[in-house]
Amino acid sequence: MHDDRTTLVRGRWVIVQPDGQPEPHVLADAAVAVRNGVILEVGAYEGLRIEHADATVIGDGTAAVIPGLINAHHHSNAVTHIQHGIEDGVLEPWILGNPRIRYMDPRLRVLVAAGRLLQTGVTSVVDMASVGAADQAGHDDLLARLHAYEESGLRGRLAGGVSFHSRLVHREDAAFVASLPAGLRAKVQRRYLDADRGSEDGYLDIVEDLIRVAKDMKRTEAWYGPPGPQWVGDDLMVRIADAAARHDVGIQTHVQESFYERLEAERALGRSMTAHLKALGVLSPRMSFAHAVWSTEADIELLAETGAAISHNPSSNLRLRSGIAPLNALRVAGVTVGLGMDGTTIGDDEDMFAEMRLAHRLHRTTRIGGPAPTIAETFAMTTTSGAKLLREEGRLGRLAPGLAADMVLVDLTRITWPYVAPEAEPLALLVERAKQGDVQTVLVDGDVVLDAGLPTRFDFLAAAEELGSRLRETQVDTEFAALYTELRPHVEAWYAAWPAPELEPWSVFNSRV
Repeated sequence: MHDDRTTLVRGRWVIVQPDGQPEPHVLADAAVAVRNGVILEVGAYEGLRIEHADATVIGDGTAAVIPGLINAHHHSNAVTHIQHGIEDGVLEPWILGNPRIRYMDPRLRVLVAAGRLLQTGVTSVVDMASVGAADQAGHDDLLARLHAYEESGLRGRLAGGVSFHSRLVHREDAAFVASLPAGLRAKVQRRYLDADRGSEDGYLDIVEDLIRVAKDMKRTEAWYGPPGPQWVGDDLMVRIADAAARHDVGIQTHVQESFYERLEAERALGRSMTAHLKALGVLSPRMSFAHAVWSTEADIELLAETGAAISHNPSSNLRLRSGIAPLNALRVAGVTVGLGMDGTTIGDDEDMFAEMRLAHRLHRTTRIGGPAPTIAETFAMTTTSGAKLLREEGRLGRLAPGLAADMVLVDLTRITWPYVAPEAEPLALLVERAKQGDVQTVLVDGDVVLDAGLPTRFDFLAAAEELGSRLRETQVDTEFAALYTELRPHVEAWYAAWPAPELEPWSVFNSRV
């Protein structure tokens, strides 16, 4: 519960963006006045201190104060694939090996993941969380994650999902299994295709129950998270869109992430997946696509027309050999683009500042005057654009009166050591030099949820140690690991045999913008 007392959050630099202004600007030696979880005003510290003489002050005036960062697409795994011994690879064969990950308690995995997100200044996250089946176990898993987000103090948008189709290869499971050697065929059939995933009705019931539970929570929401259109089918995608509109919640799904996802839509549907979803009538501002690397110019026009948003995940796209998304084209077209870490950052460290830097530098084209995102545009992906993806642009993403008091204090000691020129732009310094370890304090709704680098709502170190202890006692599924090792070359050969048209390099596509 909030009280009526005022808090002043003081900074050497405060990054503000008043309503109606297209870009943020910097106030020096300033503060943010907060009451009941909402920003009252932003201005010079001395004036606010006189006006609010009895206010509690957070910060000594040496840190930078920025809006809470929004991670637009994530998988809150707590322990990364690399830590599980799973190396990066092309998406399609790589993802089939995910059952090699040892079981993690859903509450602990979310708490540890949430702690790491808070440590990098993230105050809101969309977590796409797939479970094995639409059954009681799947329901209980997602429910535990939902409660863990509320416990953490982070704003969690839990997008739960189940895959019902394309369990082996995109849309061609029967033909693929028939191509396998007889002995392998039987094992693959039993492990992948005969497994009971529950029903589509069961999935919709699960998410509806999560939405009901979340209505009594302060910061947590349940969304629909179909893993991908090819994994759930057209009928379920339409039913999800209808249900999301009825309950006024979001939908996030993976679309056109990989080269082979682009090919499979054209092989099966004769058009891009974006065009197909538009024809189904499911695109709207409540829909966001993770990745969309292989979007065409026509796809981008459809996204702009319908208001559907994109989470750009540059690290994951590079690590899983998916390519480089057409960010410049998306930006020029006016598509809402947030930034997501996807649980697969370039340094395997879940550092949101590093993700910003990668996005900023990856999309600068080669010619003078050619397209390149500005510092402000890059920062916006994690703030104002991320808020729009959440359909929260009137409440999150900026430090301005009337908005939620989500903010981050970034220690400037390392960033400015041993010298920084007085003419250096503070926002550029933050985007280009800040790191996860520089975050000292995080507030959500004016509540301190990270202090001195550690979460305040739960014992982060104890949760991490308990998770690690349980994992050390959990045996790997050696039978599945052996099956995957035998199966993977056949999956790779299947996709390698697909006819692939000559496609325009994204560097050329982006340079034309």
